[in-house]
Amino acid sequence: MSQQQHAPSTEIDRLGLRADCASCFGLCCVALPFAASADFAVDKDAGKPCANLRDDFRCGIHAHLRERGFAGCTVFDCLGAGQKVSQVTFGGRDWRRHPDTARRMFDVFAVMRQLHELLWYVNEALSLAAARPVHDDLRTALDGIDRLTRESAETLAETDVAAVRAEVNALLLRASELARAGVAGRKRNHRGADLIGARLRGADLRGANLRGAYLIAADLAGADLRTADLIGADLRDADLSGADLTGSIFLTQAQVNAARGDGATRLPAALARPAHWREGARPRRSGAPRRGRVSGR
Repeated sequence: MSQQQHAPSTEIDRLGLRADCASCFGLCCVALPFAASADFAVDKDAGKPCANLRDDFRCGIHAHLRERGFAGCTVFDCLGAGQKVSQVTFGGRDWRRHPDTARRMFDVFAVMRQLHELLWYVNEALSLAAARPVHDDLRTALDGIDRLTRESAETLAETDVAAVRAEVNALLLRASELARAGVAGRKRNHRGADLIGARLRGADLRGANLRGAYLIAADLAGADLRTADLIGADLRDADLSGADLTGSIFLTQAQVNAARGDGATRLPAALARPAHWREGARPRRSGAPRRGRVSGR
């Protein structure tokens, strides 16, 4: 992951939704596959350690990922799932010293990543004042998912994440509708729309439904995305220069990392300005993992 500074959030920290690579056994560098492309310099199978992973589970080229052809690594955000699996589920037993745990650990990591993403969304929905009518149900969902993330490896591996996601997504959709209902004027519905390369510079997208929309390489410079629902939207290489995303709904750090922006881009307080924006680097477009679409549509 790229170096970032996040705004403080007691609840986000309580839930462990900030990635702490120093407390993880390099799970994203082992469990996940990637294919040689503009985002990754080589092919790697799932369960095979990346050649850049050191014995201490740190990345040997962390400071030079982009110039070495691993831009895709700087986009990914496990939302704290890596350290939860490493330190809580497996109690600090790493897959190198305990190779019998490796396969189960990698399987559980995939489940935990999705559960943590749901926790992120539900926590954000609870911050929406207009969604108060569903706050009780959201709190129940949050507590239930949080408890599930602390279950045994066996329980997590057998979890029907799709069922959990479907139940929670109904609440998230209702929260989004309540929040966007207060936006004056016509609210655009681009749910799941193909907006690849779309010219939306300066567009008024306040309160728009962009759930699961394909905004790859879209020109959103100067666009007003306040209170727009961006859950699962693919923002790879989208130009967010000068765009206002404050108050946007269900935006994640991974989506921001995959986009382009500048010093004038306004982000929600819980998200950080990616280092490559300051450096003027462009995230690679081809083959980037779609990691923001877990509960998308």
